Amino acid sequence: MDIQPTSGSAGQTGGFAAGGAPSSGGGLINSDFETFLMMLTAQMKHQDPLNPVDSTQFATQLATFSSVEQQVRTNELLTALGAQMGALSVSQLSGWVGMIARAEMPVHFDGQPVTISTRAADLADRAELVVRDESGTEIQRLPIDPGRQELDWAGVSDSGAPLPAGIYELSVDSYAVDELIASDGVFVHARIVEARNENGRPILVMESGQEVAAGDIVGLRQAQ
Repeated sequence: MDIQPTSGSAGQTGGFAAGGAPSSGGGLINSDFETFLMMLTAQMKHQDPLNPVDSTQFATQLATFSSVEQQVRTNELLTALGAQMGALSVSQLSGWVGMIARAEMPVHFDGQPVTISTRAADLADRAELVVRDESGTEIQRLPIDPGRQELDWAGVSDSGAPLPAGIYELSVDSYAVDELIASDGVFVHARIVEARNENGRPILVMESGQEVAAGDIVGLRQAQ
């Protein structure tokens, strides 16, 4: 390795500058550190004896590289810890599989009535249950009690014909003196069939195929 002698003022190091410390992680950090020490040694050997580099600059370069090395290792440990915590969450949630979860989510209608929990705004004097299909098109409005309640949505049209099977978005529009003051989703009960980790977030899969974040589950009960 041909390294040219260093000359110039004390502000020039001629070697591995502090700003050039490698940031690659994994197994490369050890080889990079050895290369850094070789270059630092060569720099000290070939510096101008009449204008030597200040020893504090060598210490600064070494400290800077050491700091980068420690940061890389810290990031690797944090990544591993995050993956471990995610796996732990999924392991804990595995006990939820088979249970009935309560969460704000769309309704899966298969021809049978669906139990939902509704709530209107506190100041509402009337409320309507709004039904939309998968495309977001409103297909039905039903008057309901504005108080908090649990009811069965039959899934039939205004003419009494059953609606096609599929996913429906239900919400409650709250009115006060005929003015719309709020629109809230409804809570639905569904059976959990799977718990998995997705991008570090525990996800629960319902029997209908819908996916709900574990943090969005507001209630659990044993399946009948």
